[in-house]
Amino acid sequence: MINFYSHKQWLVRASILILATVLSACATTGNTSRPAAKIAVQDEVGFTITEAVPVDNNVRTEYIEALGHLERAQHEEGLAMLQNVARNAPDLSAPRIEMGIAYHAIGDLDAAEENLLAALQLNPDHPIAHNELGIVYRKTGRFSEARRSYETALAVYPGYHHARRNLGILCDLYLADLDCALENYEAYMKTVPGDDQAAMWIADIRGRLGQ
Repeated sequence: MINFYSHKQWLVRASILILATVLSACATTGNTSRPAAKIAVQDEVGFTITEAVPVDNNVRTEYIEALGHLERAQHEEGLAMLQNVARNAPDLSAPRIEMGIAYHAIGDLDAAEENLLAALQLNPDHPIAHNELGIVYRKTGRFSEARRSYETALAVYPGYHHARRNLGILCDLYLADLDCALENYEAYMKTVPGDDQAAMWIADIRGRLGQ
């Protein structure tokens, strides 16, 4: 009855991130109250989030099949299956996060936000949910909320380079906070040193700051 949601530092967002989700299931008896999710940070591989949620094998199978559909960009099929998983395992945040990412991919930002917020009600410290929600907020013009979401994700896992890069872009292009942008771009480059585009952004900001 344990769900492991893991994210490695070098994984790209969306489809590969979806593949990093693994479910395991067992029969349930007795008390099925939901304990708090646990977040473990490993410097070399990123972070792992563990949720102790009872699910049966049918739910597990449908969840994995749904991820397969999303990997193949079959969003309608994947979302329909994830909705069923969420109904049958309402205490599990992972399908809500996957639905948020999938709805975002097809341009339905309202549904993406709804599912990401639902995931955070279940798992308030989930860094991926906060990062994805930050992107939705940024795309809908809510820049202060986006900043808070990225910063919350980074408070959980400071090495989360997707959130670090997103915060840098937000500060650079939308908030005109060059000090914030430079700080986060430089922190991002420590984990992704080969990003030539980010290196150019850093040089540009340093020039604008007269450094």
